[in-house]
Amino acid sequence: MPSIAPVPGLRAVVPAGGAGTRLWPLSRAGAPKFLLDLTGSGRTLLQGTVDRLLPLTGPGGVVVVTGVRHEAAVRAQLPELGAGDVLTEPSPRDSMAAIGLAAAVLVEREGDIVIGSFAADHVIDTGPGFADAVRQGVVAAREGHVVTVGIAASGPSTAFGYVRMGPSLGLADAPGARHVLGFTEKPDEQTAAAYLATGEYRWNAGMFLVRAQVLLDHLARLQPELHAGLREIAAAWDTGRRAQVLDAIWPGLLAISVDHAIAEPVAAAGGVAVVPGDFDWDDIGDFAALRDLLPGGDAHVLGDLAKVLAIAADGALVVPGGGRTVVVLGVPDAVVVDTPDALLVTTREHAQAVKAAVDALRAAGRTELL
Repeated sequence: MPSIAPVPGLRAVVPAGGAGTRLWPLSRAGAPKFLLDLTGSGRTLLQGTVDRLLPLTGPGGVVVVTGVRHEAAVRAQLPELGAGDVLTEPSPRDSMAAIGLAAAVLVEREGDIVIGSFAADHVIDTGPGFADAVRQGVVAAREGHVVTVGIAASGPSTAFGYVRMGPSLGLADAPGARHVLGFTEKPDEQTAAAYLATGEYRWNAGMFLVRAQVLLDHLARLQPELHAGLREIAAAWDTGRRAQVLDAIWPGLLAISVDHAIAEPVAAAGGVAVVPGDFDWDDIGDFAALRDLLPGGDAHVLGDLAKVLAIAADGALVVPGGGRTVVVLGVPDAVVVDTPDALLVTTREHAQAVKAAVDALRAAGRTELL
């Protein structure tokens, strides 16, 4: 990775949750995708995220928010983080509670610093584009904006949300920063193509930069009960009262995404900005996306190449995780994921439908497979 200087006053928040159901049976509730090495790099997605952020924040500048079920694994994978740098949620309450908790705790500890929220399970290239986007985002955040990162779209994808860019903010140190005119969640292909033809739209990567106090002020106005609960929890977090206050307040907090709670209503009021993300990015939302990230000849393989024989199977993805040899013959674009207790066979075309299989297993009571 190129040499990167820290950004003064920046703290990175990494929400690490979710089960990645479209990557079942690799990703499961007990071992979600952020804890897995899905690129063959030797580092998990979570480790890769922190590797990318620490040079921008400096030591002690990254906070991970995760569930109690994954706390031990997160700490084991990230020994460079201090004991107080992992915030543990008793139960999932969606992204607003996770990010809001981190913001409130950091305000208690450090005052009104700039926070950046970056998902634990994205793949981003190691060029200078990510650091440049963060630096411009911090400049715009210091001016009071909620800032998102807009990824240059490579095509009219229906798997991502879109952000519409407006006029420039006119910031000398953030020349790419622009007002946001609105968000659209996963449009159909025709609509997405029309968006991109205007030159006004980028993919919404779900990354946000904002002064912590600005975020909490928006939350107090838009979701006052959630704000009050998080501030009370944060005030007790570094004291002996943490467990007591968490038990009393956390279960009653509203479960809502940061997009619905903050980004969309604040954008409608003109308070959201976007900076350009000119770097390769993917959230590995399904096996079709995973295949595109892996090198391949006759097939793309995640795992032991010696365990795979692919013949006339161009474009196939094979994960030989069950200990046996997997042969794919005459099935282009097949997806074969072999694990010790479950085998998935599908195609790239049906990659988004894997979640339906997980839902069916849950309905059948097969929770041991989830």
